[in-house]
Amino acid sequence: MRGLNLDQLITFATVVEHGGFTEAAGRLGLTQPAVSMQIRNLEERFGVRLVERVGKRALPTAAGRDLLPFIRRLREEMEAASAAMGRHRAGQVGRVRIGTGATACIYRLPPILTALRSAHPGLEIIVVTGNTPDILDAVEGGTLDLALVTLPAGRPGLSIEPVCAEELVCVGPRGEAPPPDRTVAPAALADETLILYERGGTMRAVIDGWFMAGGIQPRPSMELGNVEAIKNLVAAGLGRSILPSVTVAGPQDCDRFAVQTLTPPLIRTLGLVLRRDKVLNAGVRAMVKAITDIR
Repeated sequence: MRGLNLDQLITFATVVEHGGFTEAAGRLGLTQPAVSMQIRNLEERFGVRLVERVGKRALPTAAGRDLLPFIRRLREEMEAASAAMGRHRAGQVGRVRIGTGATACIYRLPPILTALRSAHPGLEIIVVTGNTPDILDAVEGGTLDLALVTLPAGRPGLSIEPVCAEELVCVGPRGEAPPPDRTVAPAALADETLILYERGGTMRAVIDGWFMAGGIQPRPSMELGNVEAIKNLVAAGLGRSILPSVTVAGPQDCDRFAVQTLTPPLIRTLGLVLRRDKVLNAGVRAMVKAITDIR
């Protein structure tokens, strides 16, 4: 019904509940003429009398009594809607869609998501993994709310803020003897069997750049997109790799891998990505804070 005014309905119910226009005006914070005007407009809208005076009291007509149950249901729905929006405002419910690389998903996101879920148990969190260009496309297109990706990355419509840096290291199988050198340069890996991240991702571009700066064109024997698969192949003695140090820092990794630092050092930076015109709801704001706290 076009033009039906919810305030007028609430005013009518308040008049009936308190038995008078003056009493309703006090409850609603209105003047008595304003209450009378709202009731008159509502009666004109429906084309029926809704209130009649019996002595000093304002009572509902038969039509008014039939209208009251609908108003009660509307009030209940309004209260439920207000409570639901309050939970969204507090970040207790809602949905956040974040994109990231597989390595960050395994090693960076779990503590972030654990803390976020503890603080906001009603928040639905969707994680999508992929290469940086694909993730940036999704943030631009609005199918992801934000992303945590390897830098460098840049798009005119995106805000990209560095949040943490990770050292990359050379990882080989644990042998009977430790590696002869604590550090390894690109030339030292020129003739090694290499198992690297697959082409197309920013991580691989960062690693290739390190090799080429040392005059080496890497020719990996295997390329994979999953860091755990790379680790398993390295541990099996099938080659060496270059991985973020965090991926081989666990207690169980000490017995599986020989780790050497790179010279010159190689650092990858993770960045937080948002659309510049993105309106951040409470859930997204909470995720942004959790990510920036990893600094």
